[in-house]
Amino acid sequence: MAQQFLDMPNKDGYFGEYGGQIIPPELKAIMDDINASYDKVRETAAFQDELQELYADYVGRPSPIYFARRLSEKVGGAKIFFKREDLNHTGAHKINHCLGEALLAKYMGKTKVLAETGAGQHGVALAAACALVGIDCEIHMGEIDIAKEHPNVTRMKVLGCKLVPVTRGTKTLKDAVDSAFEEYVKDPVNFFYAIGSVVGPHPFPRMVRDFQSIVGIEAREQFQAKQGCLPDYLMACVGGGSNAIGLFTAFLDDENVQMIGVEPAGKGLDTPDHAATLTLGTKGGLHGFECYILQNSEGEPLPVYSIASGLDYPGVGPQHCYLKDIERVQYETIDDKECLEAFMTLSRLEGIIPALESAHAVAAAMKLAQTLPADKNILVNLSGRGDKDIDFVAEYLSL
Repeated sequence: MAQQFLDMPNKDGYFGEYGGQIIPPELKAIMDDINASYDKVRETAAFQDELQELYADYVGRPSPIYFARRLSEKVGGAKIFFKREDLNHTGAHKINHCLGEALLAKYMGKTKVLAETGAGQHGVALAAACALVGIDCEIHMGEIDIAKEHPNVTRMKVLGCKLVPVTRGTKTLKDAVDSAFEEYVKDPVNFFYAIGSVVGPHPFPRMVRDFQSIVGIEAREQFQAKQGCLPDYLMACVGGGSNAIGLFTAFLDDENVQMIGVEPAGKGLDTPDHAATLTLGTKGGLHGFECYILQNSEGEPLPVYSIASGLDYPGVGPQHCYLKDIERVQYETIDDKECLEAFMTLSRLEGIIPALESAHAVAAAMKLAQTLPADKNILVNLSGRGDKDIDFVAEYLSL
């Protein structure tokens, strides 16, 4: 299964029914050039050696696995472990693919890298990677997210990127994607669009998956070395889905390892204020690819919401759609209240402040652990740290 999945997508960029290139012919030629360049460079020792050296000496990989003893004792039942992607340079898993994309842009001779960001983690990571390789960087970010994620906004500016506020629509992630893509198509020959998740037209879901797969490769080896077994459950939050695919891919052949992706239920699945795409969405087209989408009867994406800015996206990576359909991964939801409770519980029991995105997966792990015996293990991808969220949470909870 793992090799079969790694062999995907097919030549047209599809994972089963999902993915592809729903784009104008002139953009298809550009995307095919990116795909060909990626195929060429990824096989070279120079590219791989430089990437692995940066993962070790710049990012700080491998990120450790941590047993949350006090949290596990408090919750009861199964033991909860964390893959500490929050300890990476720039504070999240995003740096894994940003370095790969920045190096590819440099190899292709691009003059500027464009991207969207929601919570700001992708923006910060890309700004850092572009500073490192010496390429101009421009980040588009919704006005609401700029207000919520002020620490990351400051970090991006310090790192030298141009920040473009997006004031249209819901002023959040989906609109930031629209804005960044419109800028990109002005000069796709010289610009490089570094997509921030396993979404968008082929080859981006494939490339981001490949760069993020280091998370699961490390975790599989580390867990066996420390615990003498594989985890019984894997958990990761899902917006676009890069951190979850990064963890899940290395375990796909392990039939006894159950995988759970956690979507944002926001203010409730019975309200319009959620982003539970795989739970309540239907198949459609968005931002150049086919996936499950929260959409209206005319096929237009619905406004979505999550307390976690990095999860409020109306679509999801094509890999997740495929894995849902073949029932290899189960997808569940966590609402804002549960997310905030997990955020505060982990902070005060373990001294680890998680990103609000990651706190969705922590909350789901806490709920699951209570239903399992003590000899079971849950490994959560703690995909980011919550420095960016502390001011917002403190005000929201009146701390």
